[in-house]
Amino acid sequence: MSLDSTTRERIETVLKDHRVVLFMKGDRRQPQCGFSAAATNMLNELLPDYHTIDVLADPEIREGIKAYGEWPTIPQLYVEGELVGGADIIRQLYSSGELHQLFGAAAPDRTPPVITITDAAADAIRKGTASAQGVALHLEIGPDHSAGFQLAPANEHDIVVRSNGLDVHFDAASAQRAKGIVIDWVSTVQGEGLSLKFPGAQTIKSLTVQALQARLAEGNITLIDVRPAQSRAQAVPLKHARVLEEEGFDSLAALPKDTALAFICHVGISSPKIATRLPLENMREAERKRSNQLRPGFML
Repeated sequence: MSLDSTTRERIETVLKDHRVVLFMKGDRRQPQCGFSAAATNMLNELLPDYHTIDVLADPEIREGIKAYGEWPTIPQLYVEGELVGGADIIRQLYSSGELHQLFGAAAPDRTPPVITITDAAADAIRKGTASAQGVALHLEIGPDHSAGFQLAPANEHDIVVRSNGLDVHFDAASAQRAKGIVIDWVSTVQGEGLSLKFPGAQTIKSLTVQALQARLAEGNITLIDVRPAQSRAQAVPLKHARVLEEEGFDSLAALPKDTALAFICHVGISSPKIATRLPLENMREAERKRSNQLRPGFML
């Protein structure tokens, strides 16, 4: 792809004005893809501030940055005008400590965590990886305690922990967040799968419309609407709800620790994810409900 002069000038202006720039999908608070989320998780730990460009909102930049740096994927990290690389390279540099050096941060703590893998989880993992060759089981845990397993080649900078006869590979940041976790195999209404329980984690429970209505009437719960503006415009207004998109996470984290919160989304997927993103030390109770349980005309 050729790069027109106007787009090149726009990119060069951004790189000149900001020492650290991440071209990504979404922004550092709400990344819109897993690779962008992984990149921001690492950068957020090391930098109090850096500039991001949401390529989803700018198709010219989205294609132009690929041609500019001759790098085919998003995200892309630039430091002092030079391309560092994409998500995989950022992860490698983070794990080796080179990214810390680049930004003048302290070297990462590489103390292996103590974890527990239950018998049920161990059996499921062994069955699921029986045919895998030349790969290791990796567990990545974000700052919001979102977690994901993947099978990938081992890296020389991995922190490897053994539990119940299984080796789990961590990057340095995930290893510190994994302290004391219990990996279990659970069955839910959504199906079966691996589950992580963190020390001191609060339970996220479902809440019926009737129970929520009663608690709102009693004034002992705060309703948080996590739907985007487009979804809110198409649904029944919730006059008692605080809108996350307008207030942001910081305002919720600043609430008293004994504040009970109910999260509402469109189909019951985003609300539990948002609940677990809030800093656990600021929460005592997190409850959620599905917006499609609302009766026609029901007002909160």
